[in-house]
Amino acid sequence: MSASRSDTETARHELLPELPEDWQRCLAVAAHPDDIEYGTACAVARWTGQGKTVTYLLATRGEAGIDAIEPERAGPLREEEERAGARAVGVGVVEFLDHTDGVIEGGPRLRRDIVRAVRRHRPQVMVSGDFGVRMVGGMTNQADHRVVGLAALDAARDAGNRWVFPELANEGLEPWGGVRLVCFAGAARPTHGVDVTGPPLDAGIASLEAHAEYTRGLGERGFEARPFLTWMARTSGPAIGAEAAILFDVHTLVPDGPPPWV
Repeated sequence: MSASRSDTETARHELLPELPEDWQRCLAVAAHPDDIEYGTACAVARWTGQGKTVTYLLATRGEAGIDAIEPERAGPLREEEERAGARAVGVGVVEFLDHTDGVIEGGPRLRRDIVRAVRRHRPQVMVSGDFGVRMVGGMTNQADHRVVGLAALDAARDAGNRWVFPELANEGLEPWGGVRLVCFAGAARPTHGVDVTGPPLDAGIASLEAHAEYTRGLGERGFEARPFLTWMARTSGPAIGAEAAILFDVHTLVPDGPPPWV
């Protein structure tokens, strides 16, 4: 009897904590249209359902993402699919930075563009895609994803420093040091999870389904959104003791309480 109780307590101890939800504003930063929809949008649906405000910021319009469609046509098409996908999960504001798809350059220009958005929208939480070379399942990450994810993390801190990109003050953008958490989806070693069982998962599936032209353009690599996201979320669910979940590697920039040495 005691052994069984001990096993149960050990299993509970090993569960990942759920991501804190005592906040109101989130900025989701991604390289391309459809990046957010590979799971993160399910969490976004949960949050907007709680009355939180989530804003999307895309570094590119995804113009290089469909092999059979030239960039000048693909960009506007993918922009519209992204806006439709955002609406499916309760997001009304989608912004594009117009960096070049496929060859996004890391550095001050990209960081400044993200800082500008952070200072305007003043999020308490930011979400992006993992910036490691290898993602969950050992998958090799794409160059734009790595660049944008790391830039988002750096920009979250830059936004609170008035002496980094001081020219933004001329645009009326005061420093914002209120980003508490920066959360990365698709990480090989997640630290937190979000329960997306039920309606949030369904909304996330609808969000990915909005990218029909892009998915069709994948040809043999294409897939159906419902079985894919259902499998992914249910595979992740046990990590937090839920039926379905989205997992994140979370960087805490503003701790909840005093440091442990106080």
